[in-house]
Formats: sequence, C-alpha cells, structure tokens
Amino acid sequence: MRALILFVNQLPLAIRLARRDLRGGIRGFGVLISCIAIGIMSIVAVSSLARGLSVGLAREGRTILGGDVSFSFLQREASAAERAYFDKQGSVATYAFLRAMARGTSDEATLVELKAVDETYPVYGRLVTNPEASAPALLSEKKGVFGVIADPLLTGRLGLKVGDKLFVGPTAYEIRAELVSEPDKIAMGVGFGPRLLMSQAGLRASGLLQPGTLVRWSYRVSLPGRQAESADLEQVVTDSRAAFPDSGWDIRTRENAAPQLTRNLERFTQFLTLVGLTALAVGGVGVANAANAFIDRKRHVIAVLKGVGAPGSLMVTVLLVEIAMLGLLGTILGISGGVLVPVFVKMFAGNLLPFPLAAEIYPSELFAGFAYGILTVLAFSIWPLGRAHDIPVSALFRDLVTADPGRPRPIYLVLVALAISALVAIAVGFAWDKRIAIYYVVAAGLVFILLRLVSNGVMALARRLPSPRRTEFRLALVNIHKPGALTPSVVLSLGLGLTLLVTLGLIDHNLRNQLTKSLPEKSPSFFFLDVPASDAVAFEALIQKQAPEGKIVQVPMMRGRVTALNGVRSETIKANDKVAWVLEGDRGITFSDTLPDGSKLVAGEWWPKDYTGEPVVSFDAELAEGLGLKIGDRITINVLGRNLDARIANLRKVEWQSLGINFVLVFSPNTFAGAPYSNLATLTFPTRSSDAQEIAILRSAAKMYPNVSSIRVKEALETIDKIVSQLALAVRGASGIAVLASIIVLGGALAAGRRVRAQEAVILKTLGATRRRLLTAMIVEYGLLGLAAALFGLFAGVLSGYGIVVLVMKLTFSMPWSSMLGLVSTALVFVIILGLAGTWRILGQKPAPYLRNT
Repeated sequence: MRALILFVNQLPLAIRLARRDLRGGIRGFGVLISCIAIGIMSIVAVSSLARGLSVGLAREGRTILGGDVSFSFLQREASAAERAYFDKQGSVATYAFLRAMARGTSDEATLVELKAVDETYPVYGRLVTNPEASAPALLSEKKGVFGVIADPLLTGRLGLKVGDKLFVGPTAYEIRAELVSEPDKIAMGVGFGPRLLMSQAGLRASGLLQPGTLVRWSYRVSLPGRQAESADLEQVVTDSRAAFPDSGWDIRTRENAAPQLTRNLERFTQFLTLVGLTALAVGGVGVANAANAFIDRKRHVIAVLKGVGAPGSLMVTVLLVEIAMLGLLGTILGISGGVLVPVFVKMFAGNLLPFPLAAEIYPSELFAGFAYGILTVLAFSIWPLGRAHDIPVSALFRDLVTADPGRPRPIYLVLVALAISALVAIAVGFAWDKRIAIYYVVAAGLVFILLRLVSNGVMALARRLPSPRRTEFRLALVNIHKPGALTPSVVLSLGLGLTLLVTLGLIDHNLRNQLTKSLPEKSPSFFFLDVPASDAVAFEALIQKQAPEGKIVQVPMMRGRVTALNGVRSETIKANDKVAWVLEGDRGITFSDTLPDGSKLVAGEWWPKDYTGEPVVSFDAELAEGLGLKIGDRITINVLGRNLDARIANLRKVEWQSLGINFVLVFSPNTFAGAPYSNLATLTFPTRSSDAQEIAILRSAAKMYPNVSSIRVKEALETIDKIVSQLALAVRGASGIAVLASIIVLGGALAAGRRVRAQEAVILKTLGATRRRLLTAMIVEYGLLGLAAALFGLFAGVLSGYGIVVLVMKLTFSMPWSSMLGLVSTALVFVIILGLAGTWRILGQKPAPYLRNT
C-alpha cells in the first residue's frame, strides 16, 4: 500500500519529466512502437473481420436462410399434418436439395448440386442471372421442356451455352440462364459440384425421386408481424418440437442460418488470433530490449537526477511513464490499422467474399486491442526498468560498466506478475474457445521458459568450452556468454518465429500430403450414390466391364438423425466439439451382418448372421468415449420420419483415413427390414488409374444409370485442396506478421548493443586488432547464436507440428527434411547478414571520441 501511495504521489512529477524528455523526439523507439503496432493490428484486424462476418451473417440471416425458420427433412417430404402446421405459422417456401449427374449432348457428365425451388423463390434477397429474368420465368415449362439455371462452371465443363439442352437423369432441360449469385447459397455449406437450379415440377419430371434417394426437403417459414421478432423464434422452435416430437426434422432459425459456417469461422478466428498473440509475444521481447536500450541511453540523465537526490522509485516511474506513452502510441497505431482492414477488405474484395461483411467499428474489439497493447508493454518493460532502481550513480557514469544488477525489487516482480495475469485473463476472456486459449497460454509460457533455458545453456556452454587458440573464435565465445550478451534476445526472437514457421509448415505439408499423395494410393477412385438396390447387380457388372481390374464394394445406405442418447434428447446434450457433429444434422447409416472392412472390434461382440432380436447397433469407439456411451446404452435415430431405438452391441475402431466405406452407425439388418434404401458403391483400382479411364467410367455410368450420382474422388480432393489452400494463405499471412515482428525484434536487439560493441571494437583496434579479425569474430558469434536458435525452432516446431498432425488431426506424419533444413540454413544466413548490417559501421568508428569517455 505504501508503494502505491508513493507511486501516486510521484506520478504528476514523473509525467512532467517524461513529457519534457519526449520533446526531443522518439528516435530509438521504432522497435518498441513497431512491435506493439504490428501485434495489435493483427489481433484487432482478425477479431474485427470475424465480428463483421458474424454480424453480417446475423443481419442477413433471413436472406441466407430464405425465411425465419427452416424445417428440413431427409428422404421424405412433410406429411399433410406437418405441412398444415407450417402453413398455420406463416408463408412457406419449399426447396429440395440433392446431388445428381448432368450430361451434355456429347455424353460428357459431371456431378451437380441440384436445388429445386417453388414459384416464390427467392423470398428474400435477389437472384442474379445472365440474362436477367425472374426465377419462375426461367424455370417454367415451355413447349414441354423445363428450364434450368446453370452455374458457369457447369456450362464450361460440358461445353454448353444458354439455349442448349442439358440432361439430368433421362430428362432434357433447356439452359435458360447462367447463375451469377443466389442469396441463400451459403446456407447449405460447401458442395462438391456446380449449382443447378430447376423448378420442383421439373425435378418431379426428372425421375430422380425414387425410394431411397438422398434428397433433402426444406420448408422455410416466414413468420408474420410480431411473431418474426427474435424473442419469438425460439418459442416457435419449442412449440414445433412439442407438436411433432418424432418428426426427426432439422430446425434452423435465421439467427443460426449457417451454424457449421459460424462454428468454423469461430475456430479459424481463434487460430488466427493465437497467431496474432504470438506476434505480440514476440513483440514483447522487443519491448524488453527497447527498455534495456532506453536505460542505456538515459544513463547520464539518470545519474544526474539520482546524484541530486532523486529516489530510484521516481526514476523507474519516469522511465515507465515514457515507455507507456510510447506503447500507447504503438497501440493506437495498431488499433487504427486493425479497424481499417475490414473496411479495405469490403472496399476492394467485398464482391469476392461469399459472406456478408459488416465493416464497422466494434468497441469490444477496440478495448481488447487497447488492453493487449498496454498490458504487453507493462508485462515486458517493468522488469528491465525496475532494475534501474538500484543501479549506483558511479556505474551510470562509467560507459564500460555493464554489470548485471540482477533481479529488480519485489514490488516490481509483483507488478510484472499482475500485468502478466491480466494479459492472460484478457487472452482467455476474449477467446472463442477458452480451453484452447488456456492451452496456448500454458504452451507459450513453456516456450518462453525453454527459450530462456536454451539461451542460458548456450551461454554456459560457451563459458565452459576450452579457450580457442585463434583470437577471433575466443572473442566470439566471450561475446556469447559475457554480461549483457545478445544471446537471450536473439534466441528468444528468432526461436519463437522459427517455431511458429516450422509448426505451420509441417501442418500444411502433412495435410496436403494426405490429400494429394497418400490418399489416392489407397482410397477409392469413385463413390457412386443412389444406386437402386434392384439394379445393384447390373450396375456392378457395368462398372466391372469398364474397369475389370478394379474392386467394387456396395453397401446399403440410408440417412438418419440421432435424436436421443439414453432417452436424453440430442439438442440438450452438451458435447465437446470433437464429437458434437454426430448429434448435429443427419448421418449416413447402414446395416450389415458382418464387420465392415476398415473396422476393428474393440469391445462387445458382433451379432450373428441370422440375428432376429431387438435392434442393435455398432458404434465408433472414439466417438462413443467422447459422448460417454458404453455397451448396453441406447441410441434413438430418426429414419424416414420414424424414431428407432437400438442398443449398442459393440464398439469399433474405424480407419477413416482410407476414405473407404464406413459409418459411425452400423445396424443389424433386421432393424430396417422392408424399408426403402439405395446402395453406396466404391470403385478402387490396385494402381493409379488414368484420367481417360475415369472419364470413360463416368460417361458410361451417367448414360446407363442417370439416377446414380458419381463422385470422382480426385475432383473432390481438388475441391478440398482448394479450400485448404485458401485457408493456408490466410494462415501464412498471419504467421508472416509474427515473423516480421521477430525480424524487427532481432534487428532491435542487435542495434541495442551497438554502443557497447563500438567501445569494444575501438579498444580492440587500439590494441592492434584488424577489421578482418573483428569481422570474423562477429560472423562466428552471430552464426553460433543463429544456429542455436534455429535448432531450437526446428525441434520445438517439429514437436508441436507432430502433436497437432498426429494427436489432433489423426493424420500420418511425414517430415520434409529438405524444406526444414533449408529454413534453418536461411535463418542462419539471415542472422549473420542482419547482425553484420547492424554492426558494420562500428568497425569504422574513430577511436578518439570513445577513448575520451572511457
């Protein structure tokens, strides 16, 4: 308390002295201001963009959803009672979604994401086509032919244009326009094919709607008047579930029009924010270096003031006020740059964004940025500034005295702890996923400790090594371990940046390797959806004729929605993110009397082939553990509008990476006796197939079985790879900011020791050292420091990358040694060049000015 009262009493004088001192300019503080500004700008920019997208999605929720409340059914239309209930709530728009094969006149075929709309489409927003016309006019039947609106990607693939014929199933359609934009595109998520719009009458004429077809029917209700208020939406959802408890429908409101997109946005924002925090942490090292350099530059001023009676606490307060003012300047610059990023994105790339962006100023994001900036400055500057409290006046007057004053007084240690605690609280409090934020804080703390231990180890090793015979090497070793050495700063700044680069590089490499190299060698080349059970044998014969060396596997497939676990409704279960997806939306299900390939039984027993008892199900073991399920528990699943209750008979470990046929839920065959279903088939080649062979199979399947949807795995992987590439670009951009901060910190650290280095160089030159020897000593010193930091960055990056790839992503890990060694070599050369660039002028300094003050 006494310390706090003293600080308050000294603050007015400290502010006055700090303002006077800063009138001379802020030269020498570029590193501090830049580090804070870069870190804060990245955090504020990411959070503002994310908030702008979230707000934009919320504001445009009605347009994106196509109504206020959406009720979706899988493989069935609403019953008469359900439709009457929807009509009672408000006006209703009906949509149907399914995948199908589209063919041109030349038998070229491609997968399409088909959307069939009614005459009200679009209820909200604007459908843009080329040429422009209303949806009913473009999709209506004219001269016995229905019209369609095609994505330009579809017409480009099939070599068609507006006015040409397009075949979907056995039916011909006329392309009346190309699709430019649809208001509700993102509501259904990412598709594997181009969009094709048609009327529902046109869909019914296609012959695609067969028993077992994987079609989703959606009824989007626009509520009238006051019922459309946000407060009433949940009441509508609650009432509808009470009215039809066994419907099995998926309900969304305009406030969660694209829930999967929102969750992914939150997760990706969290990741980029953590990268921004890494940049800020690296910048904190620069703040500490700048504080040390600041004390070094102000040694005469401090000496004079302490000599005339100024207490050490006043000196620390003055220095802290100056650093805080400069940190505030960097924070303001960072916040200003961060809030402008969404504005520029909307201005220059708004038309390219698939999501609505509300580019506004959000006070919470500004407050978070301000808090991050000020707390980072305090957390990293109080320690070095506090040590100035007890530096004697005699030491300050002697330029060559560089003794380490040790730890600061306890009061400053307490202030450092409070600042760090507040910084951690802000990082966790503003995080989307607080658990991940806590992991990050712990990991960041461990990395800082490890880097400090590495730097101490390097200094201890240099101290204990035998003294080299050559003067240059002996001087380099001394410079590494002497008091005030650059070792801690170089290892910290470069080690953090390289750890981040190696980690992200390994994740990107292994993810791409899994998508583009590992999977095609062992995964199917084709998936065939909606193979009619009655045509299964004939369809297999057709494919076998086209690919005699290929292996064809067919399994029954239905779609169902998990509605309850042990009698507890799924929407009330709070599962973690890793397993929650099982309870959200519909799942592919199958039935079998044998254990599927790619599965290993880990608990329980498989049912016999002639099993006729109660419905039983096999469940994925890892997901069961995440949901707290065990053998004997019960699962309720809604299939075709009926709730079926089954007992968990066994648990399986599933090899998902092979992309073979496998399901979370595998039921006993008697569970769905008599229910309509279609088959899911795969075609796998023993060796890689050619593009020509795959295209021939695609044409034959589409021509002979137009109702079967063929998914070419290679094209699906290319779609996924494109998405991964876009995400990787954003990650590289964010990580580039952290690396830029590392470079600035490294440059600042090298510049901070320029005065002492100049004095040493002058003395050595006076004693007969040549410029060549001094240059050689610096190259050796910087090379050893860079090598130590690079090796740690490689080790820590590989360790964290391996953990994320293997433990989190569940992928096979491979090490790109050439890339990683190239990165280490580049870092080594970079440190040497940057170090020499910062000290080159030292070698040409005149001795007289330094010797007079020594």
